[in-house]
Amino acid sequence: MRVPLGAMACAGVRAHLGGDMAAAAEKSVFHYASRLAAGRRPAQIPGFLTDEPLPDPVLVVEVALAPDLEELMEREAERQGVSLERLAAHAVLVYLAELDFLNAPGREAGEARG
Repeated sequence: MRVPLGAMACAGVRAHLGGDMAAAAEKSVFHYASRLAAGRRPAQIPGFLTDEPLPDPVLVVEVALAPDLEELMEREAERQGVSLERLAAHAVLVYLAELDFLNAPGREAGEARG
């Protein structure tokens, strides 16, 4: 699966996960697909973005998912009315947002999540 990464995603990956963009994209897409598989829907692509063309990426990486998870991502992309690439790019941003939230200053270990 192709995962286009924009400038913001690349900066977030460097800040939270180091410089291996392919590994970070794979971890992000796996996390998103795993949540779908568990019935815990992650954040959807905002409605105002579904019809917008995907911006030119800074980098495009290939991610290998297990066939069942890739099929799940394909069905989710269809459900949301977007391309698989757009959903994969969104999965990276969702994962980075979750990491940012978990690492926010002032968060105590075990603090309830809202």
